[in-house]
Amino acid sequence: MSSDSDRECPLDGDPHQQEMVPSKKSAVLVDGVVLNGPTTDAKAGEKFVEEACRLIMEEVVLKATDVSEKVCEWRPPEQLKQLLDLDMRNTGEPHHRLLELCRDVIRYSVKTNHPRFFNQLYAGLDYYSLVARFMTEALNPSVYTYEVSPVFLLVEEAVLKKMIEFIGWKEGDGIFNPGGSVSNMYAMNLARYKYCPDIKEKGLSGLPRLILFTSAECHYSMKKAASFLGIGTENVCFVETDGRGKMIPEELEKQIWQARKEGAAPFLVCATSGTTVLGAFDPLDEIADICERHGLWLHVDASWGGSALMSRKHRKLLRGIHRADSVAWNPHKMLMAGIQCCALLVKDRSDLLKKCYSAKASYLFQQDKFYDVSYDTGDKSIQCSRRPDAFKFWMTWKALGTLGLEERVNRALALSRYLVEEIKKREGFKLLLEPEYANICFWYIPPSLREMEEGPEFWEKLNVVAPTIKERMMKKGSLMLGYQPHRGKVNFFRQVVISPQVSREDMDFLLDEIDLLGRDM
Repeated sequence: MSSDSDRECPLDGDPHQQEMVPSKKSAVLVDGVVLNGPTTDAKAGEKFVEEACRLIMEEVVLKATDVSEKVCEWRPPEQLKQLLDLDMRNTGEPHHRLLELCRDVIRYSVKTNHPRFFNQLYAGLDYYSLVARFMTEALNPSVYTYEVSPVFLLVEEAVLKKMIEFIGWKEGDGIFNPGGSVSNMYAMNLARYKYCPDIKEKGLSGLPRLILFTSAECHYSMKKAASFLGIGTENVCFVETDGRGKMIPEELEKQIWQARKEGAAPFLVCATSGTTVLGAFDPLDEIADICERHGLWLHVDASWGGSALMSRKHRKLLRGIHRADSVAWNPHKMLMAGIQCCALLVKDRSDLLKKCYSAKASYLFQQDKFYDVSYDTGDKSIQCSRRPDAFKFWMTWKALGTLGLEERVNRALALSRYLVEEIKKREGFKLLLEPEYANICFWYIPPSLREMEEGPEFWEKLNVVAPTIKERMMKKGSLMLGYQPHRGKVNFFRQVVISPQVSREDMDFLLDEIDLLGRDM
């Protein structure tokens, strides 16, 4: 009897084909592992994806605009840990169990797509951006070289070019980053590199005391960036703001002169277009004048307010932004491009971004490739792997057009104005200030406090009203609304309107529900 190895194989005549399609009888083992063929059950995987997508459609997408659904199904952390079965085990779990877990994840997650989710500076569901996210998750690209991400690099280039036009620059550069905080850090480091290019290779030693200036109402990422970059939080000068939260230009200039008098080296001013709490816009033209006089880099953090540039009616809020050296702008906020979608835009066209950040990795950015390597833009990022975030915004822009995006901004601000007028009419509601953007800040004063004099006891009691109502609304699941104390003012609500799914009725419900939840206090 002949052995298995002696039997005739139909592939014997073609050794190359035999190597490419090994038979079960010639199993290849390495370290005890069989290497023949794939080990993943593709059919089962495809079925799981199909069933999971159906679940997402039924439980997330189709319910996104249903106001009868809860915004959240609140559970305290220890209870939620038990409900979710978070342990990971030695053996895998069956697909029906995984689908149950998916259902639980959806059930206990906050529904940020809900028309009554007003908690953050993002909200709502953009269907086109969602499809773009499905596509990029399935394709799993990384945007660093044209050879591995040709479509998404060209999309990013087109989106950046269009955003640069809306800022008012004739040309510029830019890159999408994982968050506005990172864009602000990029800008700070870029300004420092422009001031002293040797820092890239020689580091911080021998440098003068570098100092930067920003609004007292700026985003906290400015302090984090200064700490991360080794500038130091003590070298961030916070410029006083007026009663509306806008930087006072005269105070900025005073601080610049004072820093120079103390021997420090000013290098950057960061203005804010759309502050996080009050929604204030700094006077950019006056700030730009000061920066020009003192030779300072002007960065504008327009992460929140930049989308007003899409509106011919409201772009005046950012008058003077074309004079900035760099701008942070997050389309995932007002324009609903889906978290995260954040661009840093730079007026410079001398490849400053690339000069500042490039490491020239020879295994990735070879200069002798068969195509135009200028499209390998990844070396101007501090990341290696990078998500194609611009694609989400591109898909939404293609679907709605510039006019549709403009209408999205105009409608949000019109709804904000409606809510402001309703607050003025209602007993027990008090505005902090007249808003100029979509941030509406107000107190709810329960009946027990309405006749009390506004002294220390009044403010102490009012301070607990917003947190208590917030707890009640979350446990009920009826809506989500942010609150905070701010610069000496006790806790107040901050309402933000973004989503086009939000209606006038939702604005009325918001005020009715706050009154319902707080009238017994």
